[in-house]
Amino acid sequence: MVEKYKLISNSLSMIVNRLAQSITAFVLTAAIARTLGAEALGQYLLAYSYYFIFVGIASQGLKTLFTREIASEPQKTSVYLISGTYLQLIFTFLSYGALVIVVFLLPYSSKTSTICYIMGLTIIPFGLSNVTEAIFQAKEKMHLIAIATVPVYVLRVLIMIWAMKLKYGIEYLGAILFFSETLILIIEWILITRLIKIQWQIDRVFVWNIIKTARTFFAIEAISVVSSRIQILILSLLGNEFLVGLFGGIVQLLQPFLIIANSITVAMFPRLSKVVDQGRQKQQQITESFIEILLIMGLPLFLGLLFFGEDLLIFIYDSSFAQGSLALSVSAVSLLLLPFTRTLCYLLVANHFEIVNLREVVITTTLGSLAGVALVSQYQLLGAAIMASLMTIIGFSQYVYFSYTLLFPLNLWRIIRRPFIIGALMLTVFLILKKINLDFSLTLIISVSSYILFVTFMSIYTLGGIGFVLGKFVKKG
Repeated sequence: MVEKYKLISNSLSMIVNRLAQSITAFVLTAAIARTLGAEALGQYLLAYSYYFIFVGIASQGLKTLFTREIASEPQKTSVYLISGTYLQLIFTFLSYGALVIVVFLLPYSSKTSTICYIMGLTIIPFGLSNVTEAIFQAKEKMHLIAIATVPVYVLRVLIMIWAMKLKYGIEYLGAILFFSETLILIIEWILITRLIKIQWQIDRVFVWNIIKTARTFFAIEAISVVSSRIQILILSLLGNEFLVGLFGGIVQLLQPFLIIANSITVAMFPRLSKVVDQGRQKQQQITESFIEILLIMGLPLFLGLLFFGEDLLIFIYDSSFAQGSLALSVSAVSLLLLPFTRTLCYLLVANHFEIVNLREVVITTTLGSLAGVALVSQYQLLGAAIMASLMTIIGFSQYVYFSYTLLFPLNLWRIIRRPFIIGALMLTVFLILKKINLDFSLTLIISVSSYILFVTFMSIYTLGGIGFVLGKFVKKG
């Protein structure tokens, strides 16, 4: 019971953290588009993409490795904190230097390059905070991450919107991002000093061993982050910042689901790592449950974007974004496959098959990039959307194949039956709403309310019916 409560608590903490991040990013994207226009949004998203890529290269490999190792060897937590932070600091400086060189060599305007340099500084505090967050995750104290980050995310977006109202440009938003991530790092260190006893000593042998152990993780994360932003990079080089802004606006509409999916799987990862020795049946049960939960969210969202994608783009941004409706529908295909790829990715790492993840990202990024250059050259915005969906399909195929051959087959019917029922009910609602053609804000309210109602009834039915649930509450009372 305690384990189940801890899993729910950690999942909710990560969801709150990621949702706050997603919602504030969503609000900021809409504010930039409405206040400064699509081209300025493109400059911001391009700079953020370079920051995201190079911070991922510098830190995400260590974060995944530290989470797994500390979960199995908690007595070494202080060594991972101090020596790991030392190693991470070196990597973040090297990564920022690489960012500056790459941006300098590419044919961007001086303003766009300057924005990239300023925002890129955020690599340093963000990379260092990944070490503390790995410890919080491994110890299943993920509520501490939410405590440190959520208030800062909210404050940050308010300051950024205020700065835009005062006619400050995108470069100031980059500076605000840097200072806010530095504040998060300070708060997390205050929290972690109360959680563990710190031994202020750098173990150089440990650092060297970590470098050797983390090579595969670094390669996986480096290629993964490039893969996640490759569409924006190709659009910036073969198109322009305006197209980057349109594509970024489309991607932002998918972010709430991606954030939730990542939060749930991150919360699941320590549990999967601990049950590896208990047999594959337990792992299969956890894996299938999480894929099912994510599909219950992903399938209705996919259907909603097919029916009302254009209305949503205009509602959130402005009429200039309506031309991205077809690209949004194509990009939304990923919502059906990401529940599998995110969950199976962590399943394989928990079983020490990270080499499979490395192989997947190399193949997916290579094939996707080659196809993307041709697609974006020919179809511009739509080509970037097709490229994104194609890469998701390639990744999905590999994860399913290797999970089946190395671990266990998934019971697909058990996974999809409840998501299919919810999806069919929501499809009926969408068809009716499309027919009667209400104001979009009212359509949105009805759709969300219907979804909550259907999921609630499905949950009650799964638990044994309304009588069983009420009986449980009466007993507790």
